[in-house]
Amino acid sequence: MERKFAKLQEIVSRHEGQVAHLIAILQEVQQEYRYLPEEVLTYIATALNIPPAVVYGVATFYAQFSLLPKGKYVIRVCNGTACHVRGAEGIHFALRKETGLAEGQETTPDLQFTVETVSCLGACGLAPVMTVNGREVHGQMTPEEATAVLNRLKSGENQGERGDQDA
Repeated sequence: MERKFAKLQEIVSRHEGQVAHLIAILQEVQQEYRYLPEEVLTYIATALNIPPAVVYGVATFYAQFSLLPKGKYVIRVCNGTACHVRGAEGIHFALRKETGLAEGQETTPDLQFTVETVSCLGACGLAPVMTVNGREVHGQMTPEEATAVLNRLKSGENQGERGDQDA
């Protein structure tokens, strides 16, 4: 059991077990696991000597945190006003169809892809916009171009990419 939580303890120790660093700890843990498993939240609460409800409350309050597993590639499609008007829904639909995501499902069973809709990516001049892992920005997209990006990811053209995201 100790070995299972060794990386977690390393992260908590780097922050000197300070409760004031809870958000930073959660960010690092999520970067490591790609989400925040329940047992990890409990471990963090115990390590920081605070109630699990406090850790859970922070993890569920901020949109950057996820309690569900994310894919290696997290694709976010902007659905802000400019993107919506310029066809973001078609892009989102094409990505969901290509990945085989069912209604209400965001992540593929093989944990390769997560497709999310977000309110704004802050690139209205490039609308419609999507990002991959928060680092690649793809502007003036069409459903066909979005599918092409997805197919490049599937084929491994971005092998240098790690599955980290900014969420």
